[in-house]
Amino acid sequence: MTSRDRVRSALAHAQPDRVPVDFGAHRSSGIMALAYRRLRRHLGLPERPVRVYDLIQQLAIIDDDVLDRFGVDTVELGRGFCREDRFWKPWPLPDGSDALIPAWHDVLKEGDDWVLYAAGRPVGVQKAGSLYFEQTYWPYLDGVPDDLAALPEAMASVMWAQATPPGPDVPVAALVEGARALRAATDRALLFIFGGNLLEWGQFLCRNDVFLMLLAGEPARACRLLDRLVELHLARLEQVLPVVGPHVDVVLFGDDLGMQNGPQMSPRMYREIFKPRHARMWRRAKALAGAKVKLHCCGGVRPLLDDLIDAGLDAINPVQISCAGMDAAGLKRDFGSRLCFWGGGCDTQRVLPRGTPEEVRRHVLEQCRILAPGGGFVFQQVHNIMANVPPENLVAMFDAVAEFNR
Repeated sequence: MTSRDRVRSALAHAQPDRVPVDFGAHRSSGIMALAYRRLRRHLGLPERPVRVYDLIQQLAIIDDDVLDRFGVDTVELGRGFCREDRFWKPWPLPDGSDALIPAWHDVLKEGDDWVLYAAGRPVGVQKAGSLYFEQTYWPYLDGVPDDLAALPEAMASVMWAQATPPGPDVPVAALVEGARALRAATDRALLFIFGGNLLEWGQFLCRNDVFLMLLAGEPARACRLLDRLVELHLARLEQVLPVVGPHVDVVLFGDDLGMQNGPQMSPRMYREIFKPRHARMWRRAKALAGAKVKLHCCGGVRPLLDDLIDAGLDAINPVQISCAGMDAAGLKRDFGSRLCFWGGGCDTQRVLPRGTPEEVRRHVLEQCRILAPGGGFVFQQVHNIMANVPPENLVAMFDAVAEFNR
């Protein structure tokens, strides 16, 4: 099988020739730049500037030599863009080492902190000693306005909206050409990060606590905001997917519905407020692109899985196995014939950063043993690899998958 065939088989719940592997094909399957620099040195690969494509989370672009070393089967659409040096500018990592970030980022050193600006306003800060940026501006903190005509401008002022490659305001024609060229250049499965967040956009605009209170106390106002968000997301889907869809295999949506101990909302609230809106977007995406729909959704979301599947979901990520209700064996037993688990391959809260290489190896082999039978599994560690993870453990993780696949 090609990598693309392998991923498609897993998504179709057919047993592929081996477990497909994702590493860095979206903004929740990657590696922080500090850990990536150490990994390249550990592997004895040539020194090269680390390109930090996601400044907020400090995520590195993973080079082809690393993808090849670990047998990675996936790649993100943004890899087809901004390859030339003119799209990048120097920026120091938290340890002082040199890196490159997208040239369009408006980020300034203010005292000991780095401040990220959007439309002339500070929207995020990386405090001295911190490894990432935190949101500092919420346009609807003081209330959701009755008139939502200016919602796109409000969204553009949110820290999380600051673009990663392919960059801001890319014409559809250029997006299509980049997708076509990347498709022709690799047999890896191609992911299109669309987003389409609903709960998270409410939290990005209002702040987490404020939007959760709005859902509980003023659901009609919250739903007006969600409906306007759906309108904007659908308009973008209609613009992009008919032309990009033929070149991609998976359309990635996002909404972190869970926490460590369960969902952020009751199943009833999800069913009444979010499910019909998710279903509308996901089913339209499938109709336009013919691709599978994956949701990045952190936390203990087992109580929501039946409704997510009913809404049209094909795959869920990152399968946070350390959360309540997210035991891999139970998930595979109860949902494995209806949902592809894109993740859950290695616990990143405890095992990967703190275990020995042998403990990592045994853990990964067990996760693959549970999740791989019958397809419906793409190996990925649970979310991004943090800065403190030893490179020996990363190698042990990917080598364990290769061992399982032999």
